[in-house]
This record gives sequence, structure tokens and C-alpha cells, in this order.
Amino acid sequence: MTKYYGAKKALEDTTLRCPKKDFTAVLGPPGAGKTTLLRCAAGLDRPTSGTVSIAGQNITDMNEAALDVLRSERVSYVFSSRNLLPSLTVAENLTLPLRLTKRSAPPSLVIDLVRRAGLSEHLDSMPTDLCQSRQQLVAVVRAMITSPAVILADDPARGLDPRSAGEVLDLLASYVREHDGNVLLASHDPMVAAYADQTVLLKSGRVVREPGFPAGKAALERAVHLAVWEARDPF
Repeated sequence: MTKYYGAKKALEDTTLRCPKKDFTAVLGPPGAGKTTLLRCAAGLDRPTSGTVSIAGQNITDMNEAALDVLRSERVSYVFSSRNLLPSLTVAENLTLPLRLTKRSAPPSLVIDLVRRAGLSEHLDSMPTDLCQSRQQLVAVVRAMITSPAVILADDPARGLDPRSAGEVLDLLASYVREHDGNVLLASHDPMVAAYADQTVLLKSGRVVREPGFPAGKAALERAVHLAVWEARDPF
């Protein structure tokens, strides 16, 4: 897949395959093309060349109406900026995707997700009453509540302290383990690889390490030795 914005090449011959029930971390420095990759995967942007398939379905040539249905039923997106509606309570934000699509979720699933995220006592609160980490947990649960096939997460732990970041990443990892979903997460922080099943390294719009690069504890051990991404080239 290749993606241009005008004359600027954001992705160059980028190929990524995510097996079913898999947590894939796409790592790279700022400007590597991570967000562009996620936006193309969600159908928010169209690749200049190449194709995007989700659960065996080619979405590249879908019209906007079909893409809207896809994103409401099969794909959820977690933004680093959270994108919660400040005029709605936490409970209303969580269930907004269900109300918009006139769908329901098993009560047991909702209760379990809310409990895991530590939000049981905050359902009547407004988003602005919560700290940043709790707001991001609301955004993650909102993405899970429709039981999508794929969750795309754009640096969801950015700006959080290590403990809070771990809560967000562990919640996403639990979706793969317990709900047979897929998570594709992009971040500049190599520490997130500790939660992934596979890790892909992206630089200047190109994959420089294919899947198979260490994940889990092995990636965490390697990440400790990596220099600051913006200051040095560890690849």
C-alpha cells in the first residue's frame, strides 16, 4: 500500500498482515506514517495504490455509505485525543455507538468491560470530571462495546504515566484474549510492544522490521535498550 498527500509520500509499499485474534503493535518515530496506516485501515483515508482488507473483505473501493456501515459494525477507532462528548455522561458516551446504530450489547459484556476499566463508580460523571487516564479508558470501552472485529488504536497511551498507560494497554490486550478480537495499535513508544503478540517497525513510511520482531517480554527487554526515537536511529 502506498499513500501520497499531494507530493508527500506518507506510506511506501507498506504491507501488513494481522492474523485473527492478534494484538499487533506498529512502532515508529513521529512522522513514520503510523496514523496514516491506521486511517487507511479504517477507511478514513484511501490509499493512493494498493488495497485494504478487513476480515477478508476488500474495503478499498467501498463508497462512503458502505464504509460508514463497516465502521459502525466491524471496526472501532480509538483516538489519542479520546473524542468524548463533554455534554454526555460517561454511561451515555459508552453506549453512544449502540444508540447510533440501534443495536444492543449483552449486559454481561457491558458490566464486565465497565468493571475491568474501573468505571463502575463513574458512570454518572461527566468526562471533564475524570482524569486523562480514566477518559481514555472510557474511549477504549466505547470502542469495544459493539464487539467489533478490529480495534484500531492511535497511540492511546500517549501522555499517560506508566501505570495508567498499562491499564489502557492491558484492557486492549484483554479484548484479544477474551473476545476473539483484533487490535492494531500505533505508537512511538516501544514499551507498548510488551503487550503485543507481534511488533512491526515503521520508518519514513516503510516497514523496516516485519512481523516476527520480538513481542511481549522479549520486546520489553529490547525496548529498554532503545535510544530516544527522535534523537537516534536504532534500526
